[in-house]
Amino acid sequence: MTDSHYRMPVTINNEDDNNPSNPSAGPVMTDLIVQRMSRRTALKGLLASAAVSAIGVGTGFIARPASAAMSLSFGEIPHALDENLHIPAGYTGKAILRWGDPIVAGAPDFDAETRDAAAQAQQFGYNNDFIHFCPLPEGSAASDHGLLVVNHEYTDTHMIFPGFKDAKEALAGATAEMAAYEQAAHGLSVVEIKKEGNSWAMVPGSKYNRRITLATEMEIVGPAAGHDRLKTSADASGKKVFGTMNNCAGGWTPWGTILSAEENIHQYFGGDPAGTAEAANAKRIGIKGEPSYAWGKFDARFDVTKEPNEPNRFGWIIEVDPYNPDAKPVKHTALGRFKHEAATTVINSDGRLVVYTGDDERFEYVYKYVSNGTFDPGKGRSNSDLLNDGTLHVAKFDAEGNVTWMPLVHGQGELTEANGFKSQADVLIEARRAGDLLGATKMDRPEDIETSDKTGKVYVVLTKNDKRKADDLNPVNDRAENKWGHIIEMVPPMTDGKADHAATTFTWSAFIKAGNPGDAAEGAAYGGQVTDAGWFANPDNVAFDASGRLWIATDGFPDFGVHDGLWVTETEGENRAVTRHFLGCPRGAELCGPAFTPDGKTLFVSIQHPGEEKGANFANPSTRWPDFKDGVPARPSVVAVTKDDGGEIGA
Repeated sequence: MTDSHYRMPVTINNEDDNNPSNPSAGPVMTDLIVQRMSRRTALKGLLASAAVSAIGVGTGFIARPASAAMSLSFGEIPHALDENLHIPAGYTGKAILRWGDPIVAGAPDFDAETRDAAAQAQQFGYNNDFIHFCPLPEGSAASDHGLLVVNHEYTDTHMIFPGFKDAKEALAGATAEMAAYEQAAHGLSVVEIKKEGNSWAMVPGSKYNRRITLATEMEIVGPAAGHDRLKTSADASGKKVFGTMNNCAGGWTPWGTILSAEENIHQYFGGDPAGTAEAANAKRIGIKGEPSYAWGKFDARFDVTKEPNEPNRFGWIIEVDPYNPDAKPVKHTALGRFKHEAATTVINSDGRLVVYTGDDERFEYVYKYVSNGTFDPGKGRSNSDLLNDGTLHVAKFDAEGNVTWMPLVHGQGELTEANGFKSQADVLIEARRAGDLLGATKMDRPEDIETSDKTGKVYVVLTKNDKRKADDLNPVNDRAENKWGHIIEMVPPMTDGKADHAATTFTWSAFIKAGNPGDAAEGAAYGGQVTDAGWFANPDNVAFDASGRLWIATDGFPDFGVHDGLWVTETEGENRAVTRHFLGCPRGAELCGPAFTPDGKTLFVSIQHPGEEKGANFANPSTRWPDFKDGVPARPSVVAVTKDDGGEIGA
């Protein structure tokens, strides 16, 4: 989901992980933004903002008039970069779940020095990312009692285990015990929490509390289930897989389950894919025989020389039932296989289910899935079948402001046996290559995609693309080596007064072009003037609150000398695309998974990989947040933010 996800965890592979694996000649998103901004008048506000920056607003940006700040009453925090968590005056932030906290009944307490895989499988995992609050009782709008479902994306070996100078040394010195521990630290956690007064705490030993790890049995369903390319020596059926990994952003369904996105699965597989039947497929997903983890030395399924089909069993969207600890998680192949970021669901105006998801790598694509059947509230969990019968589409953007959603269907267009696709299963397993052949638009790292319940508009977050060359652009917008990122707004057509998310044509425009508006060379564009602290770079996760405001989390802002954190803006009216700074992370950390309770009075955020900076390791993190105790490492944690007067966050 993030650039730090591309930093993880072996620094010697940084450039390899950052190198895109898309060789196709499809259109490039920044080219289209350039043409779009030069041809359309709809972006006058953005262009005016950029022009103001160009004539010398400088670093002392002009603050918005008081009347423009009416819906956001908090005192904006300044940019900073230190070891602490920063939130506005009048708010409290408490770490309620930390790496290693016991969550399953009988689990041991966290031990700062000891790493035991069996213990970790019962404790809160590492590098928490996506968060969703599920009210208790189920079906209610309770905001003081519920379940938190949290993704655990990846592990930083040298930050977890003592005795290693850096990630390179940790990779070389890895043991079977270390590999087992890391596998137990991946996956998801489901934890019951309760609010007493204005403070949240975990409910110890709850019947709901559980861990989902790489040892958890899961079912594979949909068009690719049972296909020969999903069969391994351990599973001749091709319908059963153990575990999930690199779970980044996610989503939730109208029937009460959680969707979790498997993202950078390439880095876990060792061995040499060359010479196997999956060599080209492995290359397109980024598997090069240079893993960031040593798992393949101790677990044959992570050695592609021995098990070339095992990677095909990862890179999907999984579904988890948080309310039923006995329910087996499911991997849905109809949504395609790639480096998924997010899985945002919408019930369309005609009752069909639509799921938006991005492929988080430079020059990759934006997708949506449209079900054939319609949602029936009376069917409960059976609505999950909607995720197995439908059509995956990939997006193509044009310079006139249109988005065309192209179906990825076997036998249509280039998706034929002549091009190596013998069935729909092949199309879905190699969704990236299918998008290549259809000429989908290459994007600048598509991360989160969220929809507004208020307007029906869709927001696509593009974190950055510093690999883009200058000859990809034209003089209208010199965002070569796009280090800052941007957010695109897509607008579905209206049918009977409702947004038609299943339509095959949308319109699009640039919502925010991130960066410092005080530096004209960056080409930043907001909806108006922002304060010194209001600008940001590298947008990643976004979330809407109950009032329709868009909250924007960042990943990579420390490259500009500023902490990652959380900004907020309106999407309509005079404050549209004008951002204010609400929260700042401790050193080395990025912000993930912003999520609100239904009443908007609690904001949950993930503080991921705190203390991880150049030269840092277990013994010498750049912060020991949140415990701040000698000998205790920095611990990725979920923070609950509340307003001291008990009111709505931000208002």
